Amino acid sequence: TQNNGVNHLHGGAKGFDKRVWTARDETSEGFAVLRLEYFSVDGEEGYPGNVKANVSYKLSADNELEIDYEATTDRDTIVNLTSHAYFNLAGGGDILGHELTLHADGFTPVSKELIPTGEVKAVDNTPMDFRRAKPIGADLSLAGGYDHNFVLKDSDGSLRPAARLYEPNSGRVLEILTTEPGIQFYSGNFLDGSLTGKGGVVYHKYTGLCLEPQKFPDAPNHANFPSTVLRPGETYRHVSKYRFLCV
Repeated sequence: TQNNGVNHLHGGAKGFDKRVWTARDETSEGFAVLRLEYFSVDGEEGYPGNVKANVSYKLSADNELEIDYEATTDRDTIVNLTSHAYFNLAGGGDILGHELTLHADGFTPVSKELIPTGEVKAVDNTPMDFRRAKPIGADLSLAGGYDHNFVLKDSDGSLRPAARLYEPNSGRVLEILTTEPGIQFYSGNFLDGSLTGKGGVVYHKYTGLCLEPQKFPDAPNHANFPSTVLRPGETYRHVSKYRFLCV
């Protein structure tokens, strides 16, 4: 489904985020676990195959959230799941003073429509270099805002560090580990005050950011990107962990 001009974003006009999933509490000793299940019928949003998707959220007592994604299909299809949660470790204001580290030597440049061009470029001497912690606002104007996929180092399918976010006033830290080869960093460029959260909080530009572990966007159109094709007999699996600390 083309739901953004000629482009297909976030699973289409009614992606998985807008579907009702079956929820089951699988809490065990020491962990709060919520398991969500959804069956996507062949042809939904133009995707081939009947897809069984499962997402488990496991919260431990030491402030670690693990999200475990699984999917199977009966026809060749495309699967690339992630979480589009927004973070603001200050609890208010903007995120421009948050200090971000990304374990990425490269990124995928985008077109004017923010779709990857197929190139992979080094972050050296660009506003995309977050290999050492720096405030998000430091090079924001040079980058034109961030909504880019970053190519993570040492991508071998194992769970490894991807990002670290630090808010200096509160001392709060978010660490993200993932099995995926990329992470999409979005700095909230298009938040325009139309979304209201808990307590009546209104979300304006740069008041939240997203760090989305996944395979590269637009991978079906670029043979040099890691494949997002899922075939019958295979199981898609992706694990990401979010650790919350205070220093």
